[in-house]
Amino acid sequence: MIHWLKLSSISVLTLFLISCSTKHSEIVVGKFNDDKITMAEFEKAYSKNAGSYERASKDSLSNYKNFADLYMNFRMKLKDAYERGYDKDKTLLDELADYKKKVGSTYIQEKYLVEPNLKEMYERRKTEVRASHLMIRPEQSGGDEAARQLAQSLLDSIRTGLKTFEELVAVHSQDQFSKNKGGDIFYFTAGQLPYEFEDACYKTPKDSIYPEVVRTKFGYHIIKVTDRKPRIPRIHAAHILVSFANQDGQIDSAAAKAKIDTVVAKLKAGADFAELAKEYSDDTGTKDKGGDLGFFERRMMVQQFDEAAFNLQPGQISDVVETQFGYHIIKLLERGEIPSFEQDKDNLKNILKRLRYQDIYTDYVNNLKKEYNFKVNENVFDMIIENSDSILIGADYPHLDKVGNEVIYSYANVKQTFSPFYDRMKKDTEFTGKRFDKNILNKAVTKYSNDELIEFKAMGLDTVDAQFAELMEDYKNGIFIFKLQEDEVWNKVEIDSLRLQDFYEKTKENYKWPDRVAFTEIWVRNDSLAKHYYSFLKEGKADFDSLAKNTERFGMKEKGGKYDLTPVNNSELSRKANELKNVGDFTEVFSQANGYCILRLDARDSARLKTFEEARAEVTGAFQEAESKRLENEYIASLKKKYQPVIFYDELSKAFKAEN
Repeated sequence: MIHWLKLSSISVLTLFLISCSTKHSEIVVGKFNDDKITMAEFEKAYSKNAGSYERASKDSLSNYKNFADLYMNFRMKLKDAYERGYDKDKTLLDELADYKKKVGSTYIQEKYLVEPNLKEMYERRKTEVRASHLMIRPEQSGGDEAARQLAQSLLDSIRTGLKTFEELVAVHSQDQFSKNKGGDIFYFTAGQLPYEFEDACYKTPKDSIYPEVVRTKFGYHIIKVTDRKPRIPRIHAAHILVSFANQDGQIDSAAAKAKIDTVVAKLKAGADFAELAKEYSDDTGTKDKGGDLGFFERRMMVQQFDEAAFNLQPGQISDVVETQFGYHIIKLLERGEIPSFEQDKDNLKNILKRLRYQDIYTDYVNNLKKEYNFKVNENVFDMIIENSDSILIGADYPHLDKVGNEVIYSYANVKQTFSPFYDRMKKDTEFTGKRFDKNILNKAVTKYSNDELIEFKAMGLDTVDAQFAELMEDYKNGIFIFKLQEDEVWNKVEIDSLRLQDFYEKTKENYKWPDRVAFTEIWVRNDSLAKHYYSFLKEGKADFDSLAKNTERFGMKEKGGKYDLTPVNNSELSRKANELKNVGDFTEVFSQANGYCILRLDARDSARLKTFEEARAEVTGAFQEAESKRLENEYIASLKKKYQPVIFYDELSKAFKAEN
C-alpha cells in the first residue's frame, strides 16, 4: 500500500512538472525593461536572416549568440521609435500607405492571380492529352449567336445518338487543318492551347466528349478526348534526313527511297548512326553533329516526326518516317524529366502571362467591382464631350468649372471626379492627341479603375492575409529604423576641414600611392606606319608629342596620347613604360590591342603617402564611416542604459530544437 502511494505521488509530481514546463516557443531568451524576446520571435527573426528555417537550424550556437546581440539592439530601437511617436508621424505613415498600395498591388497579382494558376498548370503539365474537335467559326456562320446555336445543335445530335462525332466533323467542321483527320489536333499539354479549350480537355475522360460547347477566340468547339498519358516533357534525338529533292532541286522520290534503304541496311549491319548521318543526311544544320537535334518538346516538330520520336525508348532507332521534308530515321538519345515546381516556375509564369494572365486579371477585377459596388456614371460622359469644345486630349480642358467636380465612377466610399481623372489622361500617351468620345472615356475608366480597385483591396489586405501583414510590419519597422539612424547618426555627423585634417594625421598610413608612371603613347593600326614613326624618332626627324597627336586609339587623340600618373601594375602599357630607364626614353614598336604602339616615359613617382589634398575624398569617406560607428555605439549605449537589456545565452542552445 505504501509502495503504491509513493508511485502515485511520483506520477502526480511528474505530471505537475510537465504541465508547468515552459513551451519551447515561449522560452524567454532576452528581456529589456518589461518587454520579452521569446524563442518563437528569435527563431523567426533568425530564419529570415538565414534564408530558411532549415538553414537556421543547422547554424552554430556562437552565431545564435551574435545574432541575439544584434536582435536585442533592433528591438530596443523599435521600442524607442514608438516612444518617440513614429507610429503617429504623418510623413512616415504616408510613406507606409504608399508602399502598401504599390507592394500590395503586386502582392495580390502574384499570390492571388498568378500562384494558384501556376500550381494548376504545373500539375496538368504532368499529363498530355490528345483531342479532336469540331469547330464552328462565327465569321463563317452568320455571327456569334448563330455559330453558338449551330454548335449546340450538333452537340445535341451527338448526345442523342443521331450522328457520331466523326460524321459531323467531316461535314461541318470549319477547321480545315484537322477536318480531314477526324478533327484530331494531336497531343498537347497545359499552356499550349487556349485555356478554355485546355480546361475542357483536362476535365474530360479518355474517349469522351465534353458535355458543353466551348468558346475560344477562334470560335465554338465540340471536343472529344481520345487519349491521356503521362507527359514526356522533352526528348533529345538525332536523325538522318533524305530529302525528296535532288541536288538540282527536282523531286526524285525513287532516288530518295533507294538512298534511305541503303542507310537502313547499313544500320542493320551495325554501322554507327552518327557516322551515317554525316555521310548521308541532307539536313545541313545537323549532319556535321551526327544528326543531333538537341532537346525539343511536343509539337515542335511536324506531327509524323513528333509521334515517332516520342514513342521511342532511349537508344532505340525508328523505322523510316515520311514527312513533307523527306524520309527520316530517328534515334532517341535521352528523355528529359519533369522539372520540380521551383525549377519550372519562371517558365510557367511566362506561359501564364502570355496566354491567360489578362483574362485572370479581368475576372479578378470584375469580382472586386461587385464587392465594392463599382458604378460608372455614363451620363457624365455626355457632359464631358459637350463641354470639351472638340479639343484634343492633352490640352487644357476649356470648361473645367462645369464638369471638374462631376463623379465619373465610384466604388466603396471613393468617388472619382473628372478633374484628377483628366490630369491622368493628359499624361497618358494612349489617349493624348485624340478627341473625347464615349469609347475613349470608357477605356480610360477601365484602365485607371482597375489599378485603383486592386490598390484599394491592398489597403485592407493586412487584416485578412497574415503573410502580407508580416511583410508590412517588416517594412514599417524598416522605415522606423531608418528614421532613427537619420536622427541619431547620419544627421549628427559633422564634417569640417579641421576635423578631417586631424583624422588624416591619425590615419595617414591608410592613404598611399603605389609606384606610378606617366607616359605618352603613339598607337596606330598599321605596322609599317608605326615603324616609319619609330625611325623618325630614332633619327630625330620628328617630335614625339607631334606624332602622338596622330594616335589612333579611341578617345586618346584629343589627349595627345598622354596618360597621367598611373599605378605601374595597372595595365600592360604602364608596365611597359615602367621598364624604361629614364624620363624621355621611348620603347621600340610592339604589338598591342590589334595595333602597334610606341611609349615614352614622361614621369615617375615612387610609392609614398598621399598628401591630405590627394587623399581628401578617401579621408572624408573614412571619417564619415568612423563617426557613424561612434554615434551608433553611443546611441546603443544610451538604449542599454535606458532599457537594461539581458540576454539568456544559455537558453539559445535550445534554439531550433523543439520536440515534435
